Amino acid sequence: MGYVDSQQGAHARTAFRNAEKQYKRYKEASTRLRSSRSRNKIQPTDVSQVLDFSRYVDLVRDSSTKIDGVSLAPESLSGKPVFVLDAHPGFHFIPQALSAEEQHYWILESLTSFPQPPNRTNHNAEYGPIRDLWSAVTANSVLVQVASDEDLSASEREFVESVQLREESNVQQSVAREDEEEESNQRQGRGELSTSARGEDFGARDGLTTTARVTNEKAPEAVSRWRFESNPTSDGKPVDAESLLRRLRWATIGMQFDWSKKAYNTSIPYEKLPQKLSELAARLAAPAMGGSEFKAEAAIVNYYGPDDMLGGHVDDMEADWSKPIVSISLGCKAIFLLGGESRDQTPTAMFLRSGDVVLMSGAARTCFHGVPRIFTEDDNSDLPDTASLEQDPAGPLCTYIRKSRININIRQVY
Repeated sequence: MGYVDSQQGAHARTAFRNAEKQYKRYKEASTRLRSSRSRNKIQPTDVSQVLDFSRYVDLVRDSSTKIDGVSLAPESLSGKPVFVLDAHPGFHFIPQALSAEEQHYWILESLTSFPQPPNRTNHNAEYGPIRDLWSAVTANSVLVQVASDEDLSASEREFVESVQLREESNVQQSVAREDEEEESNQRQGRGELSTSARGEDFGARDGLTTTARVTNEKAPEAVSRWRFESNPTSDGKPVDAESLLRRLRWATIGMQFDWSKKAYNTSIPYEKLPQKLSELAARLAAPAMGGSEFKAEAAIVNYYGPDDMLGGHVDDMEADWSKPIVSISLGCKAIFLLGGESRDQTPTAMFLRSGDVVLMSGAARTCFHGVPRIFTEDDNSDLPDTASLEQDPAGPLCTYIRKSRININIRQVY
């Protein structure tokens, strides 16, 4: 077996993957550089072909100005221009759709409310539902594993019991559904179910509640034996709350999504989306709705650190693709790639800044898209002026968002 050189490798990759590699964040790797500061220097990226909709806002005021492949949608959003791409029907881009005050509010909600149980995060698999992560960060607390339920406070025990009852209820519902399906299949002569065997850990990838989570001996520990302490006295290695915040990658709110089944699981208890978020989503979705109403039922919140990216994918799990995904960008600037129905189609690259909103409906829902890069360098992050809204500009919120991006994706499931 021979090795392909870099040029051959580039040809072997898909057009979408080549674009991801082109815009990825690279650091200087030369061993000749003496200082770690020099070795951590970010390599420059050629962004000359990246669409910048913020520049188009002023250009469109001049009716004689034409922008190649970019048009104005007939509908505006509260007087703000809405752009569409000629090559991507169903795609809408609204620059600076959110004010600085709104951005500040939703950044704070994303850090304080959205990771709260019963919403699920990527931390559920290892620690179970974690409450009050943001409060723990501001208090410089650490997460510790307690020895037994007796070490929990009354409120903590009440929370644990409610979670365990909810988990057991989910198991009973899941088993009952499978029994009904099996009985139905046998009545129709189909024999055993062709789906995965009962007891499979459907949520192994992301910690969603399943039979295996409850019946596994380790599951109760994950649910009940972790808490935040300011002055830990418990045995075991504590986990710094700030580290947990930095490792927070996603939270699902509203109707819960089962990543392993790639489907929404309506049997998992959940709280409806906050009314304020639902109202915001309905207002933002209007340019893509043609006069009908958008009903926000679920949202996925993605949290990006300096080296994080979101690979090319298609969002096609909702029932009605004519309803848009409403995607809100907060924090550091990013590059967004919008491709076609195949990874072999060359994607269009564009900047996403804090306060920008993307709508994807209809044909755009079948297009591969992703985020290969966020810009956390001080001179290139294009952060909003939310520091002026904070009592402490050097506090944890501003410190976090200076090196982070948050993306709220709101969906109508049915």
